[in-house]
Amino acid sequence: MGAEILIVDDEAAIADLVEVYLKNEGYTVHKFDNAADALACVERDALDLAILDVMLPDMDGFTLCQKIRERHLFPILMLTAKVEDMDKITGLTLGADDYITKPFNPLELVARVKTQLRRYTRYNPGGGGESVQDYDIRGLQISKATHKCVLFGEELALTPLEFSILWYLCSRQGKVVSSEELFERVWGEKYMDSNNTVMSHIARLREKMHENSRRPKFIKTVWGVGYTIE
Repeated sequence: MGAEILIVDDEAAIADLVEVYLKNEGYTVHKFDNAADALACVERDALDLAILDVMLPDMDGFTLCQKIRERHLFPILMLTAKVEDMDKITGLTLGADDYITKPFNPLELVARVKTQLRRYTRYNPGGGGESVQDYDIRGLQISKATHKCVLFGEELALTPLEFSILWYLCSRQGKVVSSEELFERVWGEKYMDSNNTVMSHIARLREKMHENSRRPKFIKTVWGVGYTIE
């Protein structure tokens, strides 16, 4: 049975186009033009992924994303007509997993959906440490087998993408991982110099880990190089 995908966009032509392409891939689509009906669907149905437009009549897509993230961890892809970096960073720090700007190629959107679904269902960060199933680093315990992360006895509610980032950094403990390496290993796409995606997700991850961004205990920034867990 295909994945259950939520589309929220008040531009009927775009929503209908996305629906056609996703249904051609065998996915079940739940389509709405407002946030209220979308939230009802989120609580009613077992969804695997959501595609949210930023501009909605009753609530902006960023707020909708945040509300979904309060209780659900499935991937969220944001659609927007704005191209400013700040809009992108806002969506990612509120829990979105990916971002695509209108107008877009429907085939590219489908490809990104497939990438997010593979990550969500397999929880595979790629890269090193494939034979290891668990890491325990100074009170940070992360298990690939159970897809759980516990910090000082508190289980962290990580999205599949956040889990993948943390897992990869743990698998490279003691080594500095560049933003380029982290992006290409976790996202599985070519890194672009202007890409703020890694930085945004690291910030979100630190927030969930109750880390002081200036003096983090776990994910440390090596300026001009990348990130490391010592």
